[in-house]
Amino acid sequence: MAIAEVPASSKSPRRLYRLVSFSLSLVWTASRSSFVWLVVLQLAGAAVLAGQVLAVQWVLAGILDLGSESASVSALVLAVVALATLTALGAVVGSVQGSLSRFVGESVARSMWHRLLDVSTGVGLKTFESPEFFDRLDRVRTSALTRPFLVTNGVISVIGATAAGIGLAATLVAFHPVLLPLLMISGIPVLFTSRRESRLEFRFSVDQTQPMRQRAYTSLLLTGRDEAKEIRAFGLARTLRARFDHIYGRYLVDLGRHLRRRAMYSVIGQFTAALVLGATLLVLVWLITLGQISIAAAGAALVAVRMLSSQVQALAGGVQTIFESGLFIDDLREFISMNADDPHGNTAAEAREFSRIDVSDASFTYPGRDDPAVDGVSIRIGKGEVVALVGENGSGKTTLAKVVAGLYPVDRGGVFWDGQDVDTLPAGTLRASTAVIFQDFVRYAMSASTNIAFGKPDAAPDIDAVWAAAAASGASGFLSDLPDGLDTPLTRIFEGGRDLSGGQWQRMAIARAFYRDAPLVVLDEPSSALDPRAEYELYSSLRTVLRGRSALVISHRFSTVRNADRIYVLDEGHVTEQGTHDELMRLGGRYAELFRLQASAYLSDDSEEVA
Repeated sequence: MAIAEVPASSKSPRRLYRLVSFSLSLVWTASRSSFVWLVVLQLAGAAVLAGQVLAVQWVLAGILDLGSESASVSALVLAVVALATLTALGAVVGSVQGSLSRFVGESVARSMWHRLLDVSTGVGLKTFESPEFFDRLDRVRTSALTRPFLVTNGVISVIGATAAGIGLAATLVAFHPVLLPLLMISGIPVLFTSRRESRLEFRFSVDQTQPMRQRAYTSLLLTGRDEAKEIRAFGLARTLRARFDHIYGRYLVDLGRHLRRRAMYSVIGQFTAALVLGATLLVLVWLITLGQISIAAAGAALVAVRMLSSQVQALAGGVQTIFESGLFIDDLREFISMNADDPHGNTAAEAREFSRIDVSDASFTYPGRDDPAVDGVSIRIGKGEVVALVGENGSGKTTLAKVVAGLYPVDRGGVFWDGQDVDTLPAGTLRASTAVIFQDFVRYAMSASTNIAFGKPDAAPDIDAVWAAAAASGASGFLSDLPDGLDTPLTRIFEGGRDLSGGQWQRMAIARAFYRDAPLVVLDEPSSALDPRAEYELYSSLRTVLRGRSALVISHRFSTVRNADRIYVLDEGHVTEQGTHDELMRLGGRYAELFRLQASAYLSDDSEEVA
C-alpha cells in the first residue's frame, strides 16, 4: 500500500468538480437542512454587504447636504438607522452562521467516522499487520476526517464571496467602470500562491505521518496507566522523555522549514494583491480630482473597494481551502474505497455445529516477510475433542489458531468444516461458531456483565447465562464481592470502578468465551496468569464445562495438555509430531524432550523419570 502522492492533475476542472461533488454529497447526507440554512445565510450576508455600501453613500450624502437648503435631518437619521441595522444584521448572520457551521462540521465528522470504521473493522486481520495501512489509517484519522466539511466551507465561502462580489461589483461599476477590473486583478496572485501552499501542506502531512505516530506512541508510554508501573520500575521516564523530545524537536525543525516556505508564498501573493489594491485606491483619488465621481459616491466606493477586496481574498481563500483539503480527500477516498477483504465479516449469523474440522496443507505468511509462519500444516479437530498445539516460541501455534478461527486467510491449502471450505460458508457463520481467548485479551473498561456479555455482542445480555459463564470460569466468587456486582466497572479510570488481578482478568476472558457458547473454543495460553490450583481446576473441568463442544488449546505448559485427545507439535511452522501424550512420550521425540525438561524443574535429582 503506497503512500499517497500529490496528484499531478490537481489543477484540472474535472478534478475540482469531483472534489466539490464528493464533499457536498457528504455534507448533504450528514446534515441537509443545516447546510441549506448555511447557504441561505451566506447569500443573506452578501445582500447585507451590498446594502451597507448603499447605506454608507446615503449617510455621506446626508452629511454633505447638511449645509444646504434641501438638507433633511430626518432622512439622515433614517440613513444612520439603516446603516446601523444592516451592520447589526451582518453581525447576527455571522454569529448564527458560525454556530451552524460548527454543528454541520460535527455531523460530517460523525459520518466520516462511520465510513472509516466500516473500513477498519471490515478489512481482515492480516491488513493490520501492514505498517503502510497504519500510516494511512492514522493520516485519515487525524487529517482527512474534517476535510470534507472544510471543502464545503470553502465552497460556501466561494458562493458567498461570489454573491457579495456581484453586488459590490455592481455598485462599483455604477460609481465608475474602471474600478472593478483593477480590483479583480488583485485576486490572481493570491490564487496562484495559495495553490502552491496547498501542495506544500499535503506533502508535509504525508512526510510527517511516521514521526507523528512515533511521537503519539511515546506519549502513550509516558502517560498510560498500564505502562506506568514498568516505566517507574525500570526508570524509563528519562529515556522516553529524551526520545519524545528528540522526535518533537525534529518535527518542530521540519515544521519551521515548512512554515517559512508557506510564508514566502503568502507574502508574495498578499504583497502583490496589496499593490494592486493600492493602485485601485489611487485611481479612485484621481477620479475624484477629475470630478468624475462625487464625494459621497467616492466615500461609498472606498467602502465598496475595501469590502470587495475582502471578498476577493475570501474567494481566493475558499479556492485554497478546496484544493488543499482536496489533496487530503483524495487520500481519504482511496482509504474508504478499500474493499472489506474479510470473507467471514462482521455479519451477525447463527452458529453452525460440525462433526469434524480439517486444516489441510495450510500455509500463511505475514505481510513483509518471506518465510511462512505456518507452512503446509494439516490438523484435525473432531466434535467434542480437546486438541492441543504445543511448541517453542515462534513455532506458529498462535498463527495456526488464528487460521483455524478464520482470522487469517490461508495462502495455500484450506480449512474445511465437514468437508466444506470455510470461505464458502454464509457471511458471519465462522465467527459465530468460534469463541477465541487470546493470550493478550482485551480488558474492557466497562461493567463486569458487559465484559462477559461481549461474547454475544449482537444479543441482549442474559444475566443468568452471564453468571453461568462466570461460574464455569471460576470468576463468580470475586464478581459477587464487587461493590455493585456485575454492574461494577472493571477499571479505576472511571468513578466507582474496581480493577482485577491478572488471574481474575484471565478468568473474565475465559467466561466471555464460554458465554459465547460456540461449538469451537480456541484457547491461546488460557492459564498463563492463573495460579497452579486455578490452572488445575480449569483443565480438570474443561470437558465438563465445554459440554460437548470442541477446544483447540495452545499452551507452553505440557502438563496442562497431557489429557488432550490429540497433541500437535509445531516447529518453525511445521507439524513435526502428533498423537496422544502417551504416544508422543513413547516416540521419544521433540515432545518427550520438552516435557521432560519442564518436568525436571519440579523434580529432585533422585526422583524417578516422568513418563
